[in-house]
Amino acid sequence: MHVDLNLLTALDVLLAERSVGTAADRMQLSQPAMSRTLARLRRVTGDPILVRSGRSMLPTPYAEQIRDELHTLVEQAHAILTPPTDFDAATMQRTFTVQCNDVLANAMAADLLTRLRRDAPGVRLRILGESGTTSDELRQGRIDVRLSADEPDEPDLRARVVATDHLALVRTGPDVPGTLEEFAAIDQVVVSRRGRLRDPIDDILATHQLSRRVVLSVPTIDIALRAVAAGDLTTVAPASFARRAAHPGLTVHPLPFALPPIRAVMSWHARVDADPAHSWLRDLIAASAAASIGQNISTPG
Repeated sequence: MHVDLNLLTALDVLLAERSVGTAADRMQLSQPAMSRTLARLRRVTGDPILVRSGRSMLPTPYAEQIRDELHTLVEQAHAILTPPTDFDAATMQRTFTVQCNDVLANAMAADLLTRLRRDAPGVRLRILGESGTTSDELRQGRIDVRLSADEPDEPDLRARVVATDHLALVRTGPDVPGTLEEFAAIDQVVVSRRGRLRDPIDDILATHQLSRRVVLSVPTIDIALRAVAAGDLTTVAPASFARRAAHPGLTVHPLPFALPPIRAVMSWHARVDADPAHSWLRDLIAASAAASIGQNISTPG
């Protein structure tokens, strides 16, 4: 049998007021509409519910028996269907998982932890490395947020650009290449998780009939910077990360060719869009990214 659950609220109000007119006012209905609702309740339950006695209405024994349980049930239903408004980060006990590459992890981890310990001491944070199945991991809730350089194109994912940076030339020593030819002539280190010995910079050089000598491929930028600091090498890295790297002798310079800015893009699944705790986490990450990486061009989301 199909039961209109709105009748439960109406029954709870009727038993509380013991008056069709007053119950109608509380539910913002006309008195005839409330009378029709009472008639429906009588048909559904097979009980009169309220019986007139002089100028008042008295509940039947059945109504008296179910009143307290009914009221508790209606309050629970309203609580489930009402978005929480009492979110407090300071008392939250929760573990969040953020997935990002090593550059973003190195740049943001310390600042993000400082903010968490200050604002939400009960929150724990897990930072995971990049994966090839991040969209599924967001959908399935295995990660809460993904930070990467690209915006997702899946319709069920949301994104927010939290910071921008630019790529720069990093090396040691006084000799700084000022032309494409000088840049191509320097032994170089590239960063590739898969061990590749070329990247889009080689395509730029090829358009000028130039090629460079890549002597080392490493999986992270931090390793690349260590290698550059140890010898007469150069690499290309995000400028803000390179400037903060604690490797003696490194200098950061503009590239002798134009590259578009790089972005830090935060992605999450639409199912957590309205979760106040998740929204708070996104704002926290955005603030940390702006402070740790570069220019903040984000909009709340």
